[in-house]
Amino acid sequence: MKITVLTGSPRANSNSGYLAGEFLRGAREAGHSVFRFDAGHANVGPCRACNACHMDGPCVQKDDFQLVRDHLLESELICLCTPMYYFGFSAQLKTLMDRFYSINGRLATPRKAVLIATYADNSPREEAPMLLHYEVLLQYLNWQDAGRLMCPGLWPAGAVKGTAWPAKAYELGKNL
Repeated sequence: MKITVLTGSPRANSNSGYLAGEFLRGAREAGHSVFRFDAGHANVGPCRACNACHMDGPCVQKDDFQLVRDHLLESELICLCTPMYYFGFSAQLKTLMDRFYSINGRLATPRKAVLIATYADNSPREEAPMLLHYEVLLQYLNWQDAGRLMCPGLWPAGAVKGTAWPAKAYELGKNL
């Protein structure tokens, strides 16, 4: 299977980035072809709502979205891996996701999706806004959920190491 992993943390040594790496390792060991795009360190501008793309054409912006565009269209599974900031996707990943608009006509076809999210608090209630966003996105794009990891209690960089979350991310990738 062709997989694209989109990460959204702007922080070096991020917890979500570490989990993305474990997910990738498992997926590769299972024989999948994997491409990773780090939105947190890319130059991707927000959608300008100019509609020049007509939801199925080239975007007028010439930035790093061009590096991931074809991978998204060719992938059978998209993994969204992000820290939760203010009860949602990181701004960097959300900016990239908004640019899906330019390929919406071809991206909104049956695919699978995975969500891996880290957050500092320990309240499952705080996951609700991000999970609702994810579920509505999948419904809109005609994608099927293939798994999700909501990983609480991970604030400082590196806090994920020594927890059960890396093994769970690896297994999620390995068992696709």
